[in-house]
Amino acid sequence: MDHVRRNREAWNGYAPDYVAAGEKNWAAAEPTWGIWSVPESRLGLLPADLAGADAIELGCGTAYVSAWLARRGARPVGVDNSPAQLATARRLQREHGLEFPLIQADAEALPLPDARFDLAISEYGAAIWCDPYRWIPEAARVLRPGGQLVFLQNGAILMLAMQELESESASAHLLRPYFGMHRFEWPDTQAVEFHIGHGEWIRLLRASGFEVLDLVEIQPPEDATTRYPFVTLDWARQWPSEQVWKARRRTA
Repeated sequence: MDHVRRNREAWNGYAPDYVAAGEKNWAAAEPTWGIWSVPESRLGLLPADLAGADAIELGCGTAYVSAWLARRGARPVGVDNSPAQLATARRLQREHGLEFPLIQADAEALPLPDARFDLAISEYGAAIWCDPYRWIPEAARVLRPGGQLVFLQNGAILMLAMQELESESASAHLLRPYFGMHRFEWPDTQAVEFHIGHGEWIRLLRASGFEVLDLVEIQPPEDATTRYPFVTLDWARQWPSEQVWKARRRTA
Protein backbone atom coordinates (compact mmCIF):
# COMPACT_ATOMS: atom_id res chain seq x y z
CA MET A 1 0.00 0.00 0.00
CA ASP A 2 1.48 3.36 -0.98
CA HIS A 3 0.43 5.05 2.28
CA VAL A 4 2.29 2.42 4.33
CA ARG A 5 5.53 3.14 2.46
CA ARG A 6 5.00 6.91 2.55
CA ASN A 7 4.24 6.96 6.26
CA ARG A 8 7.26 4.78 7.06
CA GLU A 9 9.54 7.17 5.19
CA ALA A 10 7.88 10.22 6.74
CA TRP A 11 8.16 8.90 10.30
CA ASN A 12 11.77 7.88 9.82
CA GLY A 13 12.30 11.57 9.09
CA TYR A 14 10.14 12.82 11.97
CA ALA A 15 11.70 10.45 14.52
CA PRO A 16 14.42 12.84 15.84
CA ASP A 17 11.73 15.42 16.66
CA TYR A 18 9.95 12.91 18.92
CA VAL A 19 12.93 11.72 20.96
CA ALA A 20 12.56 14.35 23.70
CA ALA A 21 8.82 13.70 24.07
CA GLY A 22 9.50 9.97 24.23
CA GLU A 23 12.10 10.43 26.96
CA LYS A 24 9.73 12.64 28.96
CA ASN A 25 6.82 10.21 28.70
CA TRP A 26 8.94 7.16 29.57
CA ALA A 27 10.00 8.95 32.75
CA ALA A 28 6.52 10.23 33.68
CA ALA A 29 4.96 9.00 36.93
CA GLU A 30 1.42 9.26 35.47
CA PRO A 31 0.34 8.79 31.86
CA THR A 32 -0.80 11.89 30.02
CA TRP A 33 -2.63 11.72 26.73
CA GLY A 34 -2.75 13.53 23.42
CA ILE A 35 -1.40 16.85 22.29
CA TRP A 36 -2.72 18.57 25.45
CA SER A 37 -1.14 16.05 27.88
CA VAL A 38 -4.41 15.39 29.71
CA PRO A 39 -3.73 13.17 32.78
CA GLU A 40 -4.90 9.57 32.91
CA SER A 41 -6.65 10.40 36.21
CA ARG A 42 -8.93 12.73 34.27
CA LEU A 43 -9.53 10.62 31.13
CA GLY A 44 -9.38 7.03 32.34
CA LEU A 45 -8.19 5.45 29.09
CA LEU A 46 -6.56 2.43 30.72
CA PRO A 47 -8.47 -0.49 32.24
CA ALA A 48 -8.39 -0.44 36.04
CA ASP A 49 -6.75 -3.87 36.26
CA LEU A 50 -3.96 -4.66 33.80
CA ALA A 51 -2.15 -7.32 35.84
CA GLY A 52 -1.32 -10.23 33.54
CA ALA A 53 -3.14 -8.71 30.55
CA ASP A 54 -1.71 -9.29 27.07
CA ALA A 55 -1.68 -5.92 25.32
CA ILE A 56 -0.70 -4.61 21.90
CA GLU A 57 0.12 -0.99 21.06
CA LEU A 58 -0.67 -0.27 17.42
CA GLY A 59 1.69 2.37 16.08
CA CYS A 60 3.77 2.54 19.25
CA GLY A 61 6.38 5.09 18.11
CA THR A 62 8.81 5.40 21.02
CA ALA A 63 6.62 2.91 22.98
CA TYR A 64 5.98 4.99 26.08
CA VAL A 65 2.35 3.77 26.19
CA SER A 66 3.63 0.19 26.21
CA ALA A 67 5.98 1.17 29.04
CA TRP A 68 3.03 2.54 31.03
CA LEU A 69 1.17 -0.73 30.45
CA ALA A 70 4.15 -2.84 31.52
CA ARG A 71 4.53 -0.90 34.76
CA ARG A 72 0.89 -1.69 35.54
CA GLY A 73 1.49 -5.41 35.17
CA ALA A 74 0.52 -5.95 31.53
CA ARG A 75 2.55 -7.89 28.96
CA PRO A 76 2.71 -5.42 26.06
CA VAL A 77 3.86 -5.83 22.48
CA GLY A 78 4.70 -2.65 20.57
CA VAL A 79 4.18 -2.52 16.80
CA ASP A 80 5.34 0.32 14.58
CA ASN A 81 5.96 0.96 10.89
CA SER A 82 9.10 3.09 11.44
CA PRO A 83 12.47 1.48 12.27
CA ALA A 84 13.79 4.88 13.39
CA GLN A 85 11.03 5.23 15.98
CA LEU A 86 11.63 1.68 17.19
CA ALA A 87 15.35 2.40 17.57
CA THR A 88 14.49 5.14 20.07
CA ALA A 89 12.08 2.77 21.83
CA ARG A 90 14.76 0.10 22.18
CA ARG A 91 17.25 2.61 23.63
CA LEU A 92 14.67 3.76 26.18
CA GLN A 93 13.94 0.16 27.11
CA ARG A 94 17.61 -0.33 27.94
CA GLU A 95 17.83 2.93 29.89
CA HIS A 96 14.73 2.15 31.97
CA GLY A 97 15.42 -1.58 32.35
CA LEU A 98 12.04 -2.51 30.90
CA GLU A 99 11.80 -5.19 28.23
CA PHE A 100 8.90 -6.18 26.00
CA PRO A 101 8.69 -7.19 22.32
CA LEU A 102 8.93 -4.46 19.67
CA ILE A 103 7.96 -5.43 16.13
CA GLN A 104 8.39 -3.47 12.93
CA ALA A 105 5.13 -4.12 11.11
CA ASP A 106 2.09 -2.51 9.52
CA ALA A 107 -0.93 -2.46 11.85
CA GLU A 108 -3.10 -3.19 8.82
CA ALA A 109 -1.43 -6.61 8.44
CA LEU A 110 -0.16 -7.80 11.82
CA PRO A 111 2.26 -10.77 11.88
CA LEU A 112 0.54 -12.12 15.00
CA PRO A 113 -1.93 -14.93 15.70
CA ASP A 114 -5.67 -14.64 16.18
CA ALA A 115 -7.12 -13.97 19.65
CA ARG A 116 -3.72 -13.19 21.17
CA PHE A 117 -4.49 -10.05 23.22
CA ASP A 118 -6.79 -8.69 25.90
CA LEU A 119 -6.20 -5.02 25.04
CA ALA A 120 -5.34 -3.13 21.85
CA ILE A 121 -4.46 0.54 22.23
CA SER A 122 -3.37 3.38 19.97
CA GLU A 123 -2.60 6.98 20.86
CA TYR A 124 -2.55 8.44 17.36
CA GLY A 125 -0.34 5.76 15.75
CA ALA A 126 -2.58 3.39 13.81
CA ALA A 127 -5.57 5.51 14.84
CA ILE A 128 -4.73 8.12 12.20
CA TRP A 129 -1.85 6.73 10.10
CA CYS A 130 -3.55 3.49 9.05
CA ASP A 131 -6.66 2.96 6.95
CA PRO A 132 -9.45 2.24 9.46
CA TYR A 133 -11.12 -0.18 7.07
CA ARG A 134 -7.96 -2.31 7.30
CA TRP A 135 -6.59 -1.82 10.81
CA ILE A 136 -9.86 -2.10 12.75
CA PRO A 137 -10.59 -5.64 11.41
CA GLU A 138 -6.97 -6.55 12.23
CA ALA A 139 -7.38 -5.26 15.78
CA ALA A 140 -10.53 -7.36 16.09
CA ARG A 141 -8.71 -10.42 14.75
CA VAL A 142 -5.90 -10.31 17.33
CA LEU A 143 -8.20 -9.53 20.28
CA ARG A 144 -9.76 -12.25 22.37
CA PRO A 145 -13.55 -12.20 22.86
CA GLY A 146 -14.21 -9.58 25.51
CA GLY A 147 -10.91 -7.82 24.73
CA GLN A 148 -10.89 -4.02 24.72
CA LEU A 149 -9.90 -1.58 21.99
CA VAL A 150 -8.99 2.00 22.97
CA PHE A 151 -7.73 4.60 20.52
CA LEU A 152 -7.12 8.36 20.61
CA GLN A 153 -7.15 10.50 17.49
CA ASN A 154 -7.92 13.97 16.15
CA GLY A 155 -11.50 15.07 16.62
CA ALA A 156 -13.77 14.87 13.58
CA ILE A 157 -14.69 18.57 13.83
CA LEU A 158 -11.01 19.54 13.89
CA MET A 159 -10.40 17.70 10.63
CA LEU A 160 -13.12 19.79 8.97
CA ALA A 161 -11.52 23.01 10.22
CA MET A 162 -7.83 22.19 9.70
CA GLN A 163 -5.87 24.54 7.47
CA GLU A 164 -3.87 23.15 4.56
CA LEU A 165 -0.60 23.93 6.34
CA GLU A 166 0.16 22.50 9.79
CA SER A 167 1.78 25.78 10.81
CA GLU A 168 -1.62 27.53 10.61
CA SER A 169 -4.20 27.21 13.38
CA ALA A 170 -7.57 25.59 12.78
CA SER A 171 -10.34 27.82 11.49
CA ALA A 172 -13.55 28.67 13.35
CA HIS A 173 -15.33 27.74 10.10
CA LEU A 174 -15.73 24.41 8.32
CA LEU A 175 -13.31 24.16 5.40
CA ARG A 176 -14.16 20.75 3.91
CA PRO A 177 -17.10 18.32 3.74
CA TYR A 178 -17.89 15.91 6.54
CA PHE A 179 -19.53 13.33 4.32
CA GLY A 180 -17.07 11.15 2.43
CA MET A 181 -13.96 12.07 4.40
CA HIS A 182 -11.40 9.29 4.59
CA ARG A 183 -7.89 9.88 3.23
CA PHE A 184 -6.12 13.17 4.01
CA GLU A 185 -2.97 14.42 2.30
CA TRP A 186 -1.33 17.74 3.10
CA PRO A 187 0.84 19.90 0.82
CA ASP A 188 3.69 20.23 3.33
CA THR A 189 4.19 16.52 4.13
CA GLN A 190 4.44 13.18 2.36
CA ALA A 191 2.54 11.43 5.14
CA VAL A 192 -1.03 10.19 4.69
CA GLU A 193 -3.70 10.39 7.39
CA PHE A 194 -7.11 8.72 7.68
CA HIS A 195 -10.19 10.18 9.36
CA ILE A 196 -13.84 9.18 9.12
CA GLY A 197 -17.06 10.48 10.65
CA HIS A 198 -18.68 9.26 13.85
CA GLY A 199 -21.40 7.29 12.10
CA GLU A 200 -18.81 5.55 9.93
CA TRP A 201 -16.78 4.67 13.01
CA ILE A 202 -19.79 3.12 14.73
CA ARG A 203 -20.75 1.08 11.67
CA LEU A 204 -17.15 -0.07 11.08
CA LEU A 205 -16.60 -1.08 14.70
CA ARG A 206 -19.88 -2.99 14.82
CA ALA A 207 -19.22 -4.70 11.48
CA SER A 208 -15.78 -5.75 12.76
CA GLY A 209 -17.23 -7.48 15.80
CA PHE A 210 -17.04 -4.72 18.40
CA GLU A 211 -19.51 -3.30 20.87
CA VAL A 212 -19.01 0.46 21.17
CA LEU A 213 -18.59 1.41 24.82
CA ASP A 214 -17.86 5.12 24.73
CA LEU A 215 -16.76 8.12 22.70
CA VAL A 216 -14.84 10.61 24.83
CA GLU A 217 -14.52 14.04 23.22
CA ILE A 218 -11.63 15.71 25.01
CA GLN A 219 -11.78 19.25 26.33
CA PRO A 220 -8.32 20.20 27.61
CA PRO A 221 -7.90 21.95 30.97
CA GLU A 222 -7.84 25.75 31.00
CA ASP A 223 -4.09 25.80 31.66
CA ALA A 224 -3.16 23.15 29.04
CA THR A 225 -0.41 23.79 26.51
CA THR A 226 0.71 22.06 23.33
CA ARG A 227 3.74 22.24 21.08
CA TYR A 228 1.58 21.74 17.99
CA PRO A 229 0.59 24.89 16.09
CA PHE A 230 -2.40 23.50 14.18
CA VAL A 231 -4.90 24.17 16.96
CA THR A 232 -5.13 26.73 19.76
CA LEU A 233 -6.31 26.19 23.32
CA ASP A 234 -9.19 28.60 22.75
CA TRP A 235 -10.34 26.48 19.79
CA ALA A 236 -9.99 23.22 21.72
CA ARG A 237 -11.89 24.58 24.69
CA GLN A 238 -14.88 25.23 22.39
CA TRP A 239 -14.76 22.17 20.12
CA PRO A 240 -13.15 18.74 20.54
CA SER A 241 -9.69 18.65 18.97
CA GLU A 242 -9.21 15.05 20.14
CA GLN A 243 -11.47 12.06 20.70
CA VAL A 244 -11.15 8.61 22.25
CA TRP A 245 -13.10 5.54 21.14
CA LYS A 246 -13.58 2.62 23.51
CA ALA A 247 -14.94 -0.69 22.27
CA ARG A 248 -15.11 -4.33 23.34
CA ARG A 249 -14.74 -7.44 21.15
CA ARG A 250 -18.06 -9.23 21.23
CA THR A 251 -18.10 -12.62 22.90
CA ALA A 252 -20.73 -14.08 20.57
